[in-house]
Amino acid sequence: MARHWTLSRSFAAALRRFRRDRKGSSAVEFALIAGPFFMIIFALIESALIFFAQQALETATQDTARMIMTGEAKNFTASQFSSALCNKIATFFTCSGIRIASQSFASFSAIAPFNPIDSSGAFVSSFPYTAGGSGSIMLVQASYKWPLFVTGLGFSIGNADSTHRLLTATAAFRNEPY
Repeated sequence: MARHWTLSRSFAAALRRFRRDRKGSSAVEFALIAGPFFMIIFALIESALIFFAQQALETATQDTARMIMTGEAKNFTASQFSSALCNKIATFFTCSGIRIASQSFASFSAIAPFNPIDSSGAFVSSFPYTAGGSGSIMLVQASYKWPLFVTGLGFSIGNADSTHRLLTATAAFRNEPY
């Protein structure tokens, strides 16, 4: 009987010592928090990169669409216009991934944006391109499928498919009289 009492007493004393000992608690707390913390950090970084890339595409599209508006690109082919846009943003994008649609409309109220992807999230096979004429109402759209990296961690903002975010920049304007 005395042996049972000393075992339970020594176990209780060991348990009290274990509760009071704080060595290593910081490492355990960090291990519990590190996973979600780094997932949030990576998601923020990816969101910031997407925002920055979207703004770069928007700026390059506006600058390049001005070439159509002023008549500088009136004899450009679709590939020449795409190259002009790509030269402005080649640091962020692969030029082969940029798709451009340029359409002419009868009025601003008749403008209908071009849908660059099909139901499976892939780019459609052909994009319309025209530089219009003097006084034409134009809609220029540049699209790019931005690859997502943090989707494996449960953060997915893909709108083209689960691993890509479709970035689209649009410029609507009336060509100048040239």
